[in-house]
Amino acid sequence: MTYFKPIDVAAIGIFTALWIVLHTTLGPLGFRMLHLPILCDVSAYLTLILVAWLTNKFGTATLTGIIGSLAVFLLRGSPHIWGFAASAVIFDVILLAVKHRIKMDVGSTVCLTAATLAAAYVAGVIIGVVFTANQTVEWALTFWGGWHVVGGILTLVITLPIIGTLEKAGVKTIAKTG
Repeated sequence: MTYFKPIDVAAIGIFTALWIVLHTTLGPLGFRMLHLPILCDVSAYLTLILVAWLTNKFGTATLTGIIGSLAVFLLRGSPHIWGFAASAVIFDVILLAVKHRIKMDVGSTVCLTAATLAAAYVAGVIIGVVFTANQTVEWALTFWGGWHVVGGILTLVITLPIIGTLEKAGVKTIAKTG
């Protein structure tokens, strides 16, 4: 028996493509305009949340983040993207607490929020410590990690209503049955 079904592989492909598009357009645009990573976080966690929601499987968010980051790195040469790849693994592991069942209930939403904010913070710290020149570890742990958390919050504000709408429309059922 195969762990990933064709629909899971398709979802990984679709959301990896979205990761690449958002990280090569929205993320850099937001960074140029605001000099903050907020839209970079939206680019990452919107895709991770949606692929995990659609598939309910461990590994889909990790693969989306790693494959997407590799492509973005090859296209743009931006080494900071590896901080987001590492955070995708953390996001995926934390969602094991709800068995990747993202629903519009309190327990699932709390776990999703924890996964998103923890992953965003870790991405910010990794990027701040490893890829940002002339900054201190304290700066990465407070300022940069904190701004990534703000990006994670914005992502949840955007993505939770999308999931609610998709659930009401029965998109998950349609995707699973064809």
